[in-house]
Parts: sequence; C-alpha cells; structure tokens
Amino acid sequence: MLTFSYNHFHHILTITKIFVWWGGVCPYVVPMRARVCMCCQTEQQMGTAVASQMADPNREDEQVTLLGEEGLRAGGQALKLGYSARLLIWGSKLLKKTESKFEPEKVGNYYFRFVAGVILRERIPAFERMLWRACRGNVFLRQAEIETPLEDPSTGDQVHKSVFIIFFQGDQLKSRVRKICEGFRATLYPCPEAPSQRREMAMGVMTRIEDLNTVLGQTQDHRHRVLVAAAKNIKNWFIKVVKIKAIYHTLNLFNLDVTQKCLIAECWVPLLDIETIQLALRRGTERSGSSVPPILNRMDTFEDPPTYNRTNKFTSAFQNLVDAYGIASYREINPTPYTIISFPFLFAVMFGDLGHGCLMFLFAGFLVLREKPLAAKKTDNEVWNIFFAGRYIILLMGLFSMYTGFIYNDIFSKSLNLFGSHWHTNYNESTVMSNKDLQINPSLSSDYDQVPYPVGLDPVWQLALNKIVFLNAYKMKISIIIGVLHMLSGVSLSLYNYRYFKDRLSIYCDFIPQVIFLTFLFFYMVLLMFIKWVSYGPQNDFPDSPACAPSILITFINMVLFKDAVALENCNTVYMFSGQGALQKFLVIVALLCVPIMLLAKPIYIMRQQKEKHVQLVNGHATTENGDAEGAGRVVQQPPPPAGGHDENEIGELFIHQGIHTIEYVLGSVSHTASYLRLWALSLAHAQLSEVLWSMVMTKGLILNSWIGGVWLWFVFGFWAILTVGILVLMEGLSAFLHTLRLHWVEFQSKFYKGLGYAFAPFSFEVILNTASTAVEE
Repeated sequence: MLTFSYNHFHHILTITKIFVWWGGVCPYVVPMRARVCMCCQTEQQMGTAVASQMADPNREDEQVTLLGEEGLRAGGQALKLGYSARLLIWGSKLLKKTESKFEPEKVGNYYFRFVAGVILRERIPAFERMLWRACRGNVFLRQAEIETPLEDPSTGDQVHKSVFIIFFQGDQLKSRVRKICEGFRATLYPCPEAPSQRREMAMGVMTRIEDLNTVLGQTQDHRHRVLVAAAKNIKNWFIKVVKIKAIYHTLNLFNLDVTQKCLIAECWVPLLDIETIQLALRRGTERSGSSVPPILNRMDTFEDPPTYNRTNKFTSAFQNLVDAYGIASYREINPTPYTIISFPFLFAVMFGDLGHGCLMFLFAGFLVLREKPLAAKKTDNEVWNIFFAGRYIILLMGLFSMYTGFIYNDIFSKSLNLFGSHWHTNYNESTVMSNKDLQINPSLSSDYDQVPYPVGLDPVWQLALNKIVFLNAYKMKISIIIGVLHMLSGVSLSLYNYRYFKDRLSIYCDFIPQVIFLTFLFFYMVLLMFIKWVSYGPQNDFPDSPACAPSILITFINMVLFKDAVALENCNTVYMFSGQGALQKFLVIVALLCVPIMLLAKPIYIMRQQKEKHVQLVNGHATTENGDAEGAGRVVQQPPPPAGGHDENEIGELFIHQGIHTIEYVLGSVSHTASYLRLWALSLAHAQLSEVLWSMVMTKGLILNSWIGGVWLWFVFGFWAILTVGILVLMEGLSAFLHTLRLHWVEFQSKFYKGLGYAFAPFSFEVILNTASTAVEE
C-alpha cells in the first residue's frame, strides 16, 4: 500500500514540475477571464519572452524526460488551446512588474491554487466534462498517463491510472473540485506550492521508494528461505494434518456417556483382531495417563455385517476381479481362492504358446522384482497402473500359458522335438519330395511306436496337412470337458453356502436337482468322450475302429430327443457299450423330472408352512375366546392375523423368483456349456494368427543367403517382433483376458455367488493418505 501511494506521489511531483514550469517566470497571474489591452510593443516583448522559454533546450529535455513523448504531445495540445490567454496574462503581469515594481505579496488575490492526484484512466473524459460544467470553465486541468500498470492493493488486479493537476482560484472552486474528485474516486495527494519544497518532497519520496524496494527485496529473500525450509517438512506436515483431521473426524462420531467422562462408539471389528484392538486401547490408555480403562464389548445387532476378506499383495488383484462382480454377502463363500488357479488356467487354454507366455512372464517378473521402486514412483498413467496392480495375475497367466504352450507343443507357431517323434516314415526321399499327400498308418508299428508322446503333442503334427482337423477335434472336446467340470465345481460350492446358512430346503430343492440335471446330461457327455478315446483305437478291427466311432454331438442330440441313431455302414451298432440306449433314456427322464422339482418344490413347501402357522394362530385365538378359568380375568392381546393379500403377494413373488431361477439354470446349462467353446475358438485363432505372422513376415527374412540377408533379416525380425508383441501378446492377451473374466462371472460365479453385500471399510491411515494425496493432485 505504501509503495502504491509513493509511486502515485512521485508521478504527481514529476508532472507538477512540468505543469507549473512557467511559475518560476511569472508566479502571480491574473484570472483567465481578464482582458488586458496592451500595445504592440508590449505584445512583441511578451512573445519574445515566451519564445525564449519555449526554445530552452534544457527545459524541453526536462519535459520529455519527466512527462514522456505522449504526455508532452497532450500537454502541448493543451498549451496551444490557451496560448493567447496565457500570453495576455503574462504580458499584463510583465507590464505591472515593470511599471509599478511589482511585489509578490501585494497581489495575493490573483494567486492560483492547485490540487494533484491520480484517477483511473477510463474515468478521465467524464472527469474533465464534470469539471468543466461544474466550475464553468474556471479551472485548468492537465493530465498525463502513467505508462506502467499499477497493482491495486485491495484486489491485486493490474490497473491503469493517470496523474492530473487542477488549477483554480478561490475557496469555492476548491470545494467543488474536491467534491468532484471524491465523486470520481480520485486519490488526492498533498503537493507543496513552492518549487523548492516540491523538489525536496520528490527527493524524499524517491528515498522512501528505494527504502521500500530494499525492504521488499529483503522480505522476498526471507520468504524464499522460509518456503525452502518449509518445503523440506511440508510432506510430514501434510501427513500429520491429515492424520489429526481423520482422528478428530472419527472422534466426532462418538457419543458421550451420562457422566460425560467417556466416549462410546459402535463399530464393526474383525473377529480375529479383537485382541489386537484391546492391546492397542490398553497401550493408548497407558501413554495418555488416563485413569479410566477402555472397555471393548461384543454386542448383538440385526444389521448385516460388512464383508472383509483378508488379502495381500498377491491375492488383492484376484479379489478385485471378484469384487468387480459384486461384494460377497457376509459369510458367503469367497470365489477368490479358486479364481487364483482357474482364471490363469482358462486364460492359458486360449493363449497357449510357450514363446508368448514367456514374454508375458518376463514382463510380469520384472514388475514383481522391481515392485518397491516402481510403487514409490507414483504416476497418473492409468494403463501403467492397471498393469502394475495386476502384475501377479499377469505372472500366473504367463506361467500357465507357458505350460499349455508346452502341452500344445507350440512356440511362435513352431514345435519342439524334445523327446523325438514317435511317428516314422518309410518312404524314400524322392517319394516324399515329389508327393505332398502321403499318409502314415498309426496301426502299423513301423509307422507309429504305439506309445504316445511323453508330454503334449507329437511335433510331427506341425508338418501334417490335417493338423487343423486334428487340433479342432482335440481342443473342442477339451473345452467341453473343462467347462462342465468348471460348472460342476461352481454348483458344488453352493452347498457350502446352504450348509453355513442352514438352508436345508435349498439343499433338497435346489442343489440336489441342479447337480443331477447337470451330471446326468452334460457330465455324461464328457464320459462319452473318454469312452470314445479309449474304446476306438487304430489297432482294433473294423467294427471297433475309429471309422465306426459315433459322433458325440449326434449321440447327445438323439439322447435328448429320444431318437434312435442309424448305424454306419459296415458297423455293428451306434452305441459305445451295451445298454447305452436304455441308460440314456433313464438319465434324460431323471434330468427332466428335476426341472419341476426346482420350479415348484420350494414355493409349495413354504406355502404349506405358512398355512400351518396361520391355522395354529387361529386355533390359539379361538381357544382364548372360549375362555378357561385362568384366562377369564386377563386381557390377552393377540397379534392381528396377516392380511391374505399380503401373503398371496409373497407367495406369488416366490413362484416368480423360483421360476426365473429354474429357467435361468436349465437354459443356462446349455448356453454356458456352449459358451466354453470360446476356449477352443480363441486357442485356434491364436495359433493360426501366430502361424500366419511367421509365414507372411518372418519367412521373408530368410530368402537371402549373403551378408545382405543378415541385415535384411535383422529388419524383418524387428518388424515381426513388433507385430508379435502388439497383436499376439497385447491384443490377443486382452481378448483372452476378457473372455476368461466372462467365464468366471457368468458361467462359474452365477452358480453359487450372489454378491449382494458391502465391503468393510476400516479406519486406515494408508487409505486416508492415498485419498488425500489423490485429491491434492487433482
């Protein structure tokens, strides 16, 4: 504020030197309205004197320096307008000084007064008009713009102002001028009338400004040092403030007891942590020196407790996948332990490649090994945070993909011949090179060792033309087997929920019919696959050879439709074992009988229970009305019987709910089984994309034999590596991840997991600090 005023004052003193420069020649003049007649000689003398003043180079330099070019031009224009009047006034004064030996004290009535100040630049035109109209032109206003914008101390905004000086005569005009200045919010500053006093004041103002600039500089340096020192401790202060705020916020939720000496609160506490909490309360009491010991009691409540699943850095990512579907109800079985194994395994079935799985495993291994320094480097990159949070999921997915790739004997669309192929060719080289359609008979010991490859697929299938046909049948059956077992495990887990919640009715009316339905139809189909693999071998005679093996899909359709299949030509029967037809009809009938049990058993049983309770209530009420001697003098208040409409609504809702649940399970068993075929489809697509990328890109780098071929191979390999990582690892990996997530949420968890609970949110400084730091960054 002081600097603001002193800068204004300095501008006023500077501009005053120019506005009253003629005061040193003629400090006492007559009013501007006076008319003075003078001879031509006097007028000529007066013009010469004015010209000499105006031609003084020092005076002109002083004007340019103090007022600036724009101010000088504005002032010069104003001087031109009143040039004749000033000449008359100055000539009259010179005549009086010459003729009567003029003394300054004798003409005090003609002394001009002035006020000086600053005003906003945009108010200058209106200010001039108001002065002219209110004072009837008896004032003389000079103004100049302050080029440097000034800072308003109240608002901090940059404002542009102008300095002005007003000449007038008499106290009445002085009052008017001051009132007008106040009305336009102009700031007036005292300015001495004597030039010597103005120079002294200007020097004093300059000295004060220099002192203030020195003080401001020192203050800024001191503030910088203080802020640098505070920056070293700001993080610790931030943590302390957030912790204290969180503690007081939690304490505000407590209630005072009647003595107002203790705080009472109700909260959820993990059962396994009660002893730890008691120890912490006891330690806090000892440190605070309190004489009142803390009391921690368990209490009963009708509210549903929150769900708290203990996790660590390894299981937290898998728990987040499950919680994204829904938070488990209290004491509901948690799918996470089973998901830790099944999720990366199903992903690997679709993503099976030893090379691609190794790349994924190495990336996740880097994140795991460097997790501490990487976790300390907090970043806002959402993609990186997702990868880092799921590093253990990626690690297991890569590891399982390496396993399934080893089983598929597939590494970047190539095979590994670790144990030697068990297939042999008896053709000579010329026959092999000239014929592409050569067959190897697995029934001959000379062509096949009659012993399967030790682990996974034989590498010879990589060269076979019927590779896709063989892998299609193999992977399709594997997908159905895995899917049925996965769904059966999900239905089996529902038994733990029913037993814990003591829901025996759901065990008999839901669990058992569901298991029977799924087992008698779809698990039976899985058994047929194994029977077909074992019973029909290449060494068997023609009726039992693979050519007479019935189709599993056709057999299952005929089984459900109660339709007899037609035997193939030269084959004895369409069945794989004796009594298969009768067994299939029995299984289908039992499975179909489970549908009405799932649909009607539970609602009918609940309806009968409600009717029995209603009958007992009516009988008890009738006995009380007939009365006995003991109850004659008592007033027995019976609860009103429930309205029939309300019970009917509840039963109706139960029938609807059970019908939806039954239809969803029956139709879902079929659709979910077919949904697991995505394991086969994505696995085949991944293998074919890898093979196409090798044949279309990598083989192009192997066509040259000279040293140029090495350079060319280097570029081709880089392009192939980029496509492999970008398409086969990232894009295909993301696709397989999403399909695996769907299989767990829809096909697996829907069999036993409701996810209708809410998470336990304990008081945690770590969570509070992370939330506060995130809010500050945003």
